[in-house]
Amino acid sequence: MSYSNQHLKHLSEFYRKQLLENTVPFWFPRSIDREHGGYLFMRDADGSLIDDDKAVWIQGRGAWLLATLYNTVEAKQEWLDGAKSGIDFLNKHGFDTDGRMFFHLTREGKPIRKRRYYFSETFAIIANAAYAKASGDQQAAEKARDLFGKCIAYSTQPHLLPAKFTSTRPAKGIGVPMIMINTAQQLRETIGDERCDEWIMRWIEEIKNDFVKHDIKCVMEQVAPDGSIINHIDGRTLNPGHAIEGAWFILHEAKYRNNDPELISLGCKMLDYMWERGWDKTHGGIFYFKDVYGKPVQEYWHDMKFWWPHNETIIATLLAYTLTGNEKYAQWHKMVHDYSYEKFYDKENGEWFGYLHKDGSLAQTAKGNLFKGPFHLPRQEWYCAELLKSLGY
Repeated sequence: MSYSNQHLKHLSEFYRKQLLENTVPFWFPRSIDREHGGYLFMRDADGSLIDDDKAVWIQGRGAWLLATLYNTVEAKQEWLDGAKSGIDFLNKHGFDTDGRMFFHLTREGKPIRKRRYYFSETFAIIANAAYAKASGDQQAAEKARDLFGKCIAYSTQPHLLPAKFTSTRPAKGIGVPMIMINTAQQLRETIGDERCDEWIMRWIEEIKNDFVKHDIKCVMEQVAPDGSIINHIDGRTLNPGHAIEGAWFILHEAKYRNNDPELISLGCKMLDYMWERGWDKTHGGIFYFKDVYGKPVQEYWHDMKFWWPHNETIIATLLAYTLTGNEKYAQWHKMVHDYSYEKFYDKENGEWFGYLHKDGSLAQTAKGNLFKGPFHLPRQEWYCAELLKSLGY
């Protein structure tokens, strides 16, 4: 199948309408914490509060979303004010005395948990950068650039962070180069940083050389330091949605670099490999985990359907189609779009449910928790609408 101009125009209008009339209103303004600052995102299907704790990385994501909407959709004061609430809370309560960020806070901002990885920092970077562009706040710009430098150091000098494992079986994950690519892209596209172009290509090369396995048509989630496959249960575990997210980061970079053919080829191959491994041909949807050799997976939720891989696949397939014109990407996009808006979308209360069983039935009703909040879905709807708008739809 192929998408007509009329169909692409319809998709552009659909995503923008869903974003602005359905997804964003579910979260805002109700989630802004007027008493302590930041956001209260842990919510049930109807928007009622499940818990008032705060995940630091989702505080950053919420601030990024509001500032990005202000920068790209409409300069609404309520969005700018809402972004400031998150930025102020993050910068006041999110950092430990060693300069690293916490993961889990009380409503008031008291620390509960700190994780060894630095994903909270990456979301603080994009939040501060987007807010700096929206507000002109130079302190936020300096914070973003300073944190970016720290994250480069963390990504290249693992000894700076506490070790999760012993040295017996060293490994590295695709998550680090992936998240750093997108962090650098966001920084570049908001306030700019001369380091971004070079580092983005370094991280893409690492993914290309170490994680993409053309011989077995796969993108590994974890490999040995030299890029070889670790033939143990954790080393064999794939996360198709995560690899597909990485694919669209690379396709986005290809578009930025005047439709670079090598990057288009790399991103499309990553999408192709992991669609084949991840798409459930019986029930539809993207499996959460698969084993690279088809063996049993350790995690018991391996065959569940989580919301965010579907958001990333909607972006990746649409981006691949608009870059290549290949009809299979239009077909895949329609498949994942139709499945997602039928199964995850809550037509009564708005937003998406987060967790489905293998057959697509609802596993639980939460819309927000320490891992789900206003990011993957609104980013997908915003990105797709902006992409199609840039192409004249």
